[in-house]
This record gives sequence, C-alpha cells and structure tokens, in this order.
Amino acid sequence: MKEYRIDDLAREARVSVRNVRVYQDRGLLPPPRKQGRTGWYNDSHLARLHLIGRMLDRGYTFATISELLTAAHYGLQVKDVLETDDPGSRWKKRRRAARLTIAELKRMFGAQTTEANIAKGTELGVLVPAGDDYSVNDPRLVEAAQVLVDAGIPLEGVLEQTAAMRRDLSDVAARFVTVVADRYLAAEGEPLELDEAKVSEIARLIDQMRPLAHDAVQSLFEEAMEEQISKALVRAARQLGETPGPATSTDTNRAS
Repeated sequence: MKEYRIDDLAREARVSVRNVRVYQDRGLLPPPRKQGRTGWYNDSHLARLHLIGRMLDRGYTFATISELLTAAHYGLQVKDVLETDDPGSRWKKRRRAARLTIAELKRMFGAQTTEANIAKGTELGVLVPAGDDYSVNDPRLVEAAQVLVDAGIPLEGVLEQTAAMRRDLSDVAARFVTVVADRYLAAEGEPLELDEAKVSEIARLIDQMRPLAHDAVQSLFEEAMEEQISKALVRAARQLGETPGPATSTDTNRAS
C-alpha cells in the first residue's frame, strides 16, 4: 500500500497539513505508522480524508462525523446513532477500549473467572495483559460472553466456540481476498510484475471491498441465524410433543 508523509497526504487530499492534524486530534483520522520521528500515512488515511471532506461539504459537524465514523467502525448502522439521545447507550459504551481488573472480571463471570479461562481469553486476543489489569480491544466480545454466561452457558464453551468462529471467519476472509489475489497476483512460483499504478489499484479495490465484504457477511450470517433458530425451535417443539405428560384420570381408567 502506498505511503505518504503528512505533506504529501495533505496535497493528495487537497487539504491543509493543519487540517490533517486537526482531524487526527479530534479522532476523525487514525494516527500514522511511526518510523523514527516520521509518521507514514497510507491510502486508507487518504480515503478517510476524502470522506471527511464530503461530509463537511454536506454540512456535518465534527461531532456528528465522529459519531458516524465510530458507529461504522463497530459495525453499527446510522439508525443506531440517530434513534437515541442517551449518552449511555450501547454504541457510546463501545467507543472506548475497556480496561478490566480481575475483580471486575469476577463480577462479570463469577467462579468461571479461572486461570484457564483467562489464559484462553488472552490466547484469543480478547483479553490483553496490561500490568495487573486487562485491556479489551473489542468490548462487544466480552459483552456477548457475559450474556451467554448469564444465560447458563459455561464460559469455557463460549471461548471454544469463539476460537472455532475465528477459524471459520478466517476462511471466509481468505475467500474474499482470493477474489482480488487471483485477479492481480501471479500463481505461486511465478514472477510477480506490478507497477505503482497497479499496486494503487489493488489497494483501492481492497479498501472498497472491506465494508462491502462486512455487509455481505453480516447479511448472510443473519439469514443463516434465522434458518438455524427456526430449526432449533422445530426440534424443541418436536421434543416437547414426544415427552409423555403426567397420567390423567382417563388414562388410569383405561389402564384398569
């Protein structure tokens, strides 16, 4: 992916260097990759600057842009932002990366806060050791685990399923990336010939594909969830129908 110094990035985006720094200070633009004292920006920063520019042209404020970008980062929809004025709403809670102490984990998961489960959570990257505490890069995973544990599902099983889903989703991501790789990259063992324009085209395509792939997976997952829920309910109804109920007086008379 092409990289830019801040002056080059500003020139490509047709904004001032000062504005780039303002957007970064306000959390609208992710920080650059640091190499020594130099910050290196890439095409995703350039795309973000173009998006910010279009939103400003349409009259959005910095605060609104920040809210919408944060919502998009966490996979939420615009309606999730617009339907509530509650500052303690779910999407705002997700805005920060959580930091949890052992005591807080024990309050959330009780006796299941074992060394083995903590080690598994760390291995999965859900929990990141930070001194005596743990940071959580995606609080949604911990929130989902707590809901399942509160419903009586063992935390160990939740962690095992999380690991399995991560493997499955890695395969899904590979399928999407292969679509681009097969088109632009040479087969294994063959020489790769790409000029700068072609590399920029690949980077742009991947950047465009990322949110579309997210939406496609979310849509397909929702369909699959509906199908599996329906199957589970049918199975439960069948099992209820097969379960013998208590004997009635009529049944007793017939037996005699």
